[in-house]
Amino acid sequence: MDLEVRLKQLESENARLRGAVEELSILNQVAVAVASTSTLDEIIDLVVKECVKHLHVEQGAVMLLGADEAAPPLKTMIRKARSDYSGVDFRLNDQLTGWMMKNQASLLVNDLASDARFRSAATSNVRSLICAPLKAKGRLIGVLSVFNKRKGELFSKEDERLLTIIAAQSAQVVEHARLYEEEQALHRVEQELNTARSIQQRLLPTEPPTIPGYDIAGMSLAARQVGGDYFDFIAMADGLTGLCVADVSGKGITAALLMAVVQATIRGQSLVDISMAERLAASNRLIHQSTPSDKFVTMFYAALDATNHVLHYSNAGHNPPFLIPSEGEPRLLESGGPVLGVLPHFTFEESTVDLHVGDVLVIFTDGFSEAINPALEEFGEDRLLELARSLTDLPAQDLLDALGDAVRKFCGSEPQFDDMTIMAVRRTS
Repeated sequence: MDLEVRLKQLESENARLRGAVEELSILNQVAVAVASTSTLDEIIDLVVKECVKHLHVEQGAVMLLGADEAAPPLKTMIRKARSDYSGVDFRLNDQLTGWMMKNQASLLVNDLASDARFRSAATSNVRSLICAPLKAKGRLIGVLSVFNKRKGELFSKEDERLLTIIAAQSAQVVEHARLYEEEQALHRVEQELNTARSIQQRLLPTEPPTIPGYDIAGMSLAARQVGGDYFDFIAMADGLTGLCVADVSGKGITAALLMAVVQATIRGQSLVDISMAERLAASNRLIHQSTPSDKFVTMFYAALDATNHVLHYSNAGHNPPFLIPSEGEPRLLESGGPVLGVLPHFTFEESTVDLHVGDVLVIFTDGFSEAINPALEEFGEDRLLELARSLTDLPAQDLLDALGDAVRKFCGSEPQFDDMTIMAVRRTS
């Protein structure tokens, strides 16, 4: 009798050892498979495939936690079925995913229809399931699930333990692969933005025009890789020199694309021998056709007659430039009309000013006047004007550099939050 008991104990122990060896073999195969690839989809695909194979189930799936708050919290990434399965895809409904997100523990259900917790999740296809959390550094990143043992068998605690080990073994690798892919995606975006920045810089003038009796300079500093500010020097149809400074609403790629539209529009209109006001009205119609309803453009647009020393201008809702005379008080150039692109039909006023030797015109975007310091104080147009008045003896480029340095010093550690563009026109003789 003792011998028979001992033999049964040995058989039980041998069975346990065989199970342990088989389990180690399965885990080793999963580890080798996962280590043999690097992409996120390939890793998940192999994990699910091994689970379907070794746990003898109809289907398996991995759902990962998404970053988009508007989307479902868990999104199916990879789903696998046994080779001879041709039925519908199995899914975890909100009850099951909610339970996993709340408890972050393994779940074994052998009769979904009779489980009071998940009755509404039961379907004619899913009889049983095991779900195991994918956790990296203690944080839930997804769920590994298997559905329906073949031949109607029940899942065992050993099955649950094995799936839990596979999930724990795979989670960190999955997370590393996901982070790597996100990093690569960000790197590609960074490269594309750098390319866009390079293209945008080529759209801006590389050097000012050479006009006898005048010293002209311009510069633009984007708050991001690309921006929506624009300045230009344009040879016009009537032999005058066009001066344009514009500010597109918004920042980043959207503003940069609209800036390119604005540039093409203004340059096209500069080839037509009409008044400044008519050019702005035509530009407004074209920009309105090309832009969303929530986007607009402010612009100061002028034509310099260097022979008669007259500036023809029209201001479309832009910060009024400063005309700082060699003698007397500064003047703000405000005549014009509303911003461009909001409505298709607007009329604009045109004005002229005489330019005398020593006069300086400063045209800027609100990135200069609205720059803030750590105390959230704005640099302000008054401060900008007073500083410009004290620097009118400087060459145009030195004047712009000094203004830019003063704004940066004022802002200190506060990052630049808006594009900064400025132009100076100085009559020298």
